[in-house]
Amino acid sequence: MLQSPLRRASTLRTWRYPASLHRLSCFSASPQAYPLHGNPISRVPNFIGGQFLESRSESSIDVINPATQEIVSRVPLTTNEEFKAAVGAAKSAFPKWRNTPITARQRVMFKLQELIRRDMDKLALNITTEQGKTLKDAQGDVFRGLEVVEHACGMGTLQMGEYVSNVSHGIDTYSIREPLGVCAGICPFNFPAMIPLWMFPVAVTCGNTFVLKPSEKDPGASMLLAELAMEAGLPDGVLNIVHGANDTVNNICDDEDIRAVSFVGSNTAGMHIYSRAAAKGKRVQSNMGAKNHAIIMPDASPDATINALVAAGFGAAGQRCMALSTAVFVGGSKSWEDEIIKRASALKVNAGVEPETDLGPVISRQAKDRICRLVQSGIDSGARVVLDGRNIVVPGYKDGNFVGPTLLADVSSDMECYKEEIFGPVLLSMQADSLEDAIDIVNRNKYGNGASIFTTSGVSARKFQSEIEAGQVGINVPIPVPLPFFSFTGSKASFAGDLNFYGKAGVQFFTQIKTVTQQWKDLPSQGVSLAMPTSQKS
Repeated sequence: MLQSPLRRASTLRTWRYPASLHRLSCFSASPQAYPLHGNPISRVPNFIGGQFLESRSESSIDVINPATQEIVSRVPLTTNEEFKAAVGAAKSAFPKWRNTPITARQRVMFKLQELIRRDMDKLALNITTEQGKTLKDAQGDVFRGLEVVEHACGMGTLQMGEYVSNVSHGIDTYSIREPLGVCAGICPFNFPAMIPLWMFPVAVTCGNTFVLKPSEKDPGASMLLAELAMEAGLPDGVLNIVHGANDTVNNICDDEDIRAVSFVGSNTAGMHIYSRAAAKGKRVQSNMGAKNHAIIMPDASPDATINALVAAGFGAAGQRCMALSTAVFVGGSKSWEDEIIKRASALKVNAGVEPETDLGPVISRQAKDRICRLVQSGIDSGARVVLDGRNIVVPGYKDGNFVGPTLLADVSSDMECYKEEIFGPVLLSMQADSLEDAIDIVNRNKYGNGASIFTTSGVSARKFQSEIEAGQVGINVPIPVPLPFFSFTGSKASFAGDLNFYGKAGVQFFTQIKTVTQQWKDLPSQGVSLAMPTSQKS
């Protein structure tokens, strides 16, 4: 079944990440611990049917450390035959896995969360090496995904159906939630562990099998998670990983055996995936771009508010879809600017492995160039540059993709820097005369991931909560991402689909309802009746 055209990555059942990366599994790593020039560059294998398999593809993409520009590994552009093999492995594994008791599926998740905790440092350092974020932030990346795994451990309750006895004379009706079959996930670069963990743990614990495509920019965390899933006891073929770019994405959208697709990433890619996969009859959940706002009222607590703006605006180098990218000051921003500049300027920009680093590099040279271009477009359109981090120099990392904290004031809603998601450490400052005007600014923006208000007034907070058009609302909370008991509820142009990620909505996305009506009675036959059955006594 998994014969040619596939080749084993080694004689071992499990593939191991390049030795140069395993050297990084302690937090005392220095810049010299990165893969050195001249070392053999490993090609990342696919993971199909429980085996790490070398791709036969002659084409690959370099995985580049954004702090050093060194090549960490190479990602193959998976061939069509290899992709089909992955889907075939998932399809073959589905009948047995769906009939595995839910308690047994939960036990795999209990073990997986234990193993993720054990290897937290290894996962975090891999993320820092490939993606650039700080070690502390990389640990947070893993931990927020771990919370979804923990939530999936309660699938026995989450997947419960409903039962009504005696809906008619001697008739009972109940509903059950059943798995869909083969599902797939397409992941972005900015959360290499969290987003895969949003997807496959919920899907497989519901009884589905899964094909995952990590970002080609940082696939290592997904591969390490596959190793841990095997160690946790996930059967062969239940989780499969294929690499690639556009062709692999289109294969996922088009394959008739894939029933549902999860995606997180840009609007351009997200709407392509949503329309193409939905046209094939698949379920799709697509989390996309954002322009998250914070409204700052004059009565807001200055110290707490400024700390929140700096942390949420510049943390993770702004590379998160819930980054707080726009502050709307009611009554003017001048009184806030000096302290924001002071605290933002104190942030340490450096490679993610260096101690006390606050901001690491952005993912690529192209990303840095785009950020700088959008900042300049704002300045050219009349925005006032209050803090400029575009030309920052980081000693020892002259080739890194670094952008320092940047603050643009007097921004208006017609500027390109406001209309576009910058996805970098750039905070925009806008003005509003009243809370009503501020809410109108936020609601006119096409995106709807999240929005926050900072105030000590319950009246203002309640008005904001009621009138704001955003999926996730924060009241004195800058990044209001809910824990997995709820769902990630982006809206407007930030989300396409009708069932959100994780929580109850995530379980509903990965299951379908079957309703059973049964009758067990020992009564004399009433003869043949051609009338529509009703609950009324005849």
